[in-house]
Amino acid sequence: MAAVHQVLPVFAPRDAIGNHTAAVRRALRAVGINGEIFAGEVVGGAGHGARTLRHIRPARLAATEPTVWVYHASTGSAVADWWAALPGPKALEYHNITPAELISPWEPSVGVELEHGRRQLAELADVPGWALAVSRYNAEELAALGYRNTMVAPILSAAPGRSDPADPGVLARLQDRRRRDGGADWLMVSRLLPHKAQHDVVKAFAVYRAVYDHAARLTLVGAVGSARYADALAEFVDDLGLAPVVEITGSVSSGELAARYRTADVYVSASEHEGFGVPLIEALVHRLPVVAFGAAAVAETVGDAGLVLFDKEPVTVAAAVNRVVCDRSLRALLAEASMARLGELALERSEARMLEAIRRATTEAPSPLG
Repeated sequence: MAAVHQVLPVFAPRDAIGNHTAAVRRALRAVGINGEIFAGEVVGGAGHGARTLRHIRPARLAATEPTVWVYHASTGSAVADWWAALPGPKALEYHNITPAELISPWEPSVGVELEHGRRQLAELADVPGWALAVSRYNAEELAALGYRNTMVAPILSAAPGRSDPADPGVLARLQDRRRRDGGADWLMVSRLLPHKAQHDVVKAFAVYRAVYDHAARLTLVGAVGSARYADALAEFVDDLGLAPVVEITGSVSSGELAARYRTADVYVSASEHEGFGVPLIEALVHRLPVVAFGAAAVAETVGDAGLVLFDKEPVTVAAAVNRVVCDRSLRALLAEASMARLGELALERSEARMLEAIRRATTEAPSPLG
């Protein structure tokens, strides 16, 4: 098979797409296929040997061996135009592009970038021989834009594997707090962005404390994606008088994140848009019940392994969380369903599906521009 090189706008540490590209390259190399990662920008600390585009000569690579170029689409970028102009067969993998209207009121410049990405995605429909999507939801978007050959291939960074060990100091502190104060622990893991809707989780949490559990706590883990939104969220928490029991941690180490998952009672998501939702799977890996608003691909990602709501009114979410926390039989059913869902996403199965998708993309439908 030809060499398969992956191209993306930004390769960053602890990023789901970056982790996925690294996992794809490992899977390719394990079966003897040469593959490199090239990005418009490689953020310091990202590792994995990714290189920036200015350090490569595509024609020289292609002259060495037959070459296929896979572009990972998640935003607007000049890197997509660079990829589209390359000679030879190409494939596109779609991780979804957030609708601009969900972010523009808070971050206008990001909204412009996302609008550009949506236009660009439509314009690229005739470029790749095959398009891969990390969910059926994403595949349907591609088909609606005119992509002719599409298939669903899992995001390998969501494949259940050996979880990171919990930081013992953080774990002990959280367990001591639980023994001392009692109460249920809510958790949500996501960048602080308006469409991730941490504010809606806070609303539901306020109802839950008032009605069901006065000692409950909420932890929101994730880097700041919008400073304006993060500031407004913190002010909202303070205005509700919840600052002592709502912890907004920012980005944390993998060990601390594992400790947070291990000591939580429920994972809650109110996100307005997910092309997949890796933290939902991370919660299942840690045997953590999930209550999630069923926007975009969330219901597909969770399957039967969580409570998926199509109404995120605070009273509805609070009642669902209370049911999950208190109903042992329901928790047992969700735990059994989560094992089945994790089996479907097992690394060996996911790698096999991804390799089959790449094989088809590189042998069955050469690029119209090739």
